[in-house]
Amino acid sequence: MGSCSVDRERLEMFEVGPCKDAYEMGLLIGQRFSKLIRSRVAKDLILQNHLRPFALGHTPHSESLLKALFHANKTKFPTYWDELLGTAAGSGVPLLDILLINFRKEILAFIPKEGAKGPTVDTSDDCSDVVVVGESMAIVAHNEDANVALVGHTYLIKGILPDGLFFVGYTYAGELPSCAFGFNSHGLAFTLNSVPPAEDEIVAGGIGRNFISRDLLEAASMDDALSRIQGSEVSVGHSYNLIETKTRRIFNVETASRNRISIYEVHDENSMSRQKRASVLTKKSKGDFLSLLGDIDDKNYPIYMTGPLLHTLCTALIDLDEQTLSIIEGNPKKGAVSYVFSIAPQKSP
Repeated sequence: MGSCSVDRERLEMFEVGPCKDAYEMGLLIGQRFSKLIRSRVAKDLILQNHLRPFALGHTPHSESLLKALFHANKTKFPTYWDELLGTAAGSGVPLLDILLINFRKEILAFIPKEGAKGPTVDTSDDCSDVVVVGESMAIVAHNEDANVALVGHTYLIKGILPDGLFFVGYTYAGELPSCAFGFNSHGLAFTLNSVPPAEDEIVAGGIGRNFISRDLLEAASMDDALSRIQGSEVSVGHSYNLIETKTRRIFNVETASRNRISIYEVHDENSMSRQKRASVLTKKSKGDFLSLLGDIDDKNYPIYMTGPLLHTLCTALIDLDEQTLSIIEGNPKKGAVSYVFSIAPQKSP
């Protein structure tokens, strides 16, 4: 079995629920992955060198920002907030650290770069996607790229809801499912990409992207997913590839602060990250696209990343015709598939 790095074990999946409430779901996740969450927090230099000092500095700037950010998200998404409270309690990690890693991109944008200790690079240019919709093929292939602190600190959550429906989310240790990719039993799936904001476009106290993507895991349809994205005023932007298996449709949605949003339906072979390199590679089959996402020939901006700061954690391949989501650990050129999920819509129990 392939792996994302030589020192990590196979990705673990935890099935949780139905639970009496969101706090219990978070509590059980925190307990199950306590060791992994503690390890992630201990190795996360972004948290240690930037987020935590900013929060504990107790300056008027930091206090007002965090108060507004926490209040807005707790008010709009109280159940997901309770999920984080449970995760903190279950893992034994201080709640502040859990909140900071979940809001890292919303907070980092406000931390002065001058005089900062340690590397300030977060995953601003993370993730590559290939999106193809044609007569012969409809796929999304996604490299999940992240800071080195996340290597070996991810897991899969299968959350079973009170009505018996479920979601599966690739999850960073200590964070809400999922800031990466996931799907649910309605046949709706998504992958996520970063949209680095200009400094003058950042809005303090907006809705965090982790909360929006957690909400997407419970969307019943493409229209419902679009409504959930549009209904949240974000602090910094994000890019969503929304996939609906029953209609064989893929939408790319890009958001920005002040309720700006762009929606594009993918109709043909396009939408390729790092297009310069991609344009010279053969692209005729799923294998070709996986080889593209495994390409390392551009030494400065490889598509498949192996450090020193950014690493490709895994690759997700969503096939709308086969109605499957496959997770590949290690370079996707080698095709070491660790999980294959059916993403066909399922009826309520």
